[in-house]
Amino acid sequence: MEAFFISTGLVALAEIGDKTQLLAFILAARFRKPGPIVLGILIATLVNHACAGAVGSWITTQVSPQTLRWVLGVGFIAMAAWTLIPDKIDEEETGGKFRLGVLGTTIVAFFLAEMGDKTQIATVALAARFNDLWPVVAGTTFGMMIANVPAVFVGDKLAHKMPVRLVHGIAAIIFAVLGVLTLLGAGESLGI
Repeated sequence: MEAFFISTGLVALAEIGDKTQLLAFILAARFRKPGPIVLGILIATLVNHACAGAVGSWITTQVSPQTLRWVLGVGFIAMAAWTLIPDKIDEEETGGKFRLGVLGTTIVAFFLAEMGDKTQIATVALAARFNDLWPVVAGTTFGMMIANVPAVFVGDKLAHKMPVRLVHGIAAIIFAVLGVLTLLGAGESLGI
């Protein structure tokens, strides 16, 4: 359960103001059909994060525990810094040229927007850190849904009232604490 709750909290906080949340706003304004958009976000996130989590789990079998501890510790600290950098949405990630319908456009756009995104990288790191694939994937997916579903339904009204810098600061602190704890050997009981 620890892997699920930490994964959910970190991704939900890191996702606020992220390009995929901006994408949820854009898709909601463009299509005005929240049901298919939410379903598309769920499908794209599950596939993307399952692949990312599998990579993280595979890494634990390929790297020595001492090396993994340092890579993860530094990685979490880097995620803390990256979380503080504001995201912008690229025009091609909105699915602007596709004629796939609302669901198809959302799946493709979200899957592509998550490629190399901080929440995907966090999923790799969390899966490696906890070595517990499905709770991490479920947690990161749930965190994405917590952040993006309200964006679909509330749209711009919420975006301008949320203290994004504060939320990103809290997420950065959590990532930094995880990094320092990992470097100090907090995961030794897990073989990290």
